[in-house]
Amino acid sequence: MANTNLSNARNAKNDEFYTQYADIEKEVAAYIEFNPDVFRDKTILLPCDDPEWSNFTKFFAQNFTRFGLKKLISTSYAANSKKYKSGYQPTLFEVNDPQYDEYKTVKNGKIFTLSKDKTGDGKIDINDLEWHYLQDDGDFRSSEINELRDESDIIITNPPFSLFREFLAWIVQAEKQFIIIANINAIKYKYVFPLIQENKIWLGFSNFNKGMYFKVPVDFVYADSYKFEKIQNGEKVNRVPGVCWFTNLDHGRRHKLLRLMSLKDNLRFNKNLKGKESYDHYDNYDAIDVPFTDAIPIDFDGIMGVPITFLDKYSPEQFEIIWQASGNTRASAPKEILERLNYRPHPDDRGGCTIVNGRRTYDRILIKHRKFIA
Repeated sequence: MANTNLSNARNAKNDEFYTQYADIEKEVAAYIEFNPDVFRDKTILLPCDDPEWSNFTKFFAQNFTRFGLKKLISTSYAANSKKYKSGYQPTLFEVNDPQYDEYKTVKNGKIFTLSKDKTGDGKIDINDLEWHYLQDDGDFRSSEINELRDESDIIITNPPFSLFREFLAWIVQAEKQFIIIANINAIKYKYVFPLIQENKIWLGFSNFNKGMYFKVPVDFVYADSYKFEKIQNGEKVNRVPGVCWFTNLDHGRRHKLLRLMSLKDNLRFNKNLKGKESYDHYDNYDAIDVPFTDAIPIDFDGIMGVPITFLDKYSPEQFEIIWQASGNTRASAPKEILERLNYRPHPDDRGGCTIVNGRRTYDRILIKHRKFIA
């Protein structure tokens, strides 16, 4: 549903959907706190951006010196690739520049770079950005953006959700570090989940339970199922539920261990298990069902099925991720994993969903404690 809402929003009038400065600042602060030199001497690429408006560009340009960046690169799609319904209006920033080209402004993407004190005021900041038109439309799959990817160390952006699989593969193929925004359901994608399982990518710092508010234009036209929420700092914003950050940069919350109760105490005191005398066992997997993350028993040595929201609190030092149990995942599971789970086909599991007493549960991630505590 969240993915549908965002798609509807982005297909609406003006197609402008911007990540807020405060959200970027909060997320990036976690990586800086964990490793103060995480961005030092690095080239950061911000693709899929609108450099004139993007808070990603503004944030990293303003913090260029503090983070010790080597170079900042920001690129945008061509205006005619964004399906503007009311026509594209170039900014005064572009129109007043000698290189302004009425034809190129709608046919070509743009690139902004920052690496030196162009103004001569003794500091490097947003006023030192230099720009020109790209040769192509700025699509991340073009050879032009591929070269920028290969030049960069870290890729940070809010990519098109409909192209998330392809965009992530584009990053992973080049073995780059990244911080990107996506829908939480991306966890279940066949290409994405093995990367999470192998601890090659993970969720970012910010908790996704509250969703994220994105800035939209004053005349933004939203779908009937997508309601305007409120004004923040004088700007119109819309909330998208189930949105989170994906990354392969480390942060402290990822290593924070969950405080858990014993199986016996959970059944006795956990309000989410009220009325239950035991944990349910799956009909088709050798594992118990744990419907809430805070109900994970600390003293259970077997395999447990937990909600996908568990990943927001997952620590690789505390748990092993074995596999996911959702529609069509059984076919992609390695044989040794199915054997470890003692998978038993069930007529209603629809390709791998967990079954309790003949009924399918919500999507589950199958996990096990790293260290058994008796």
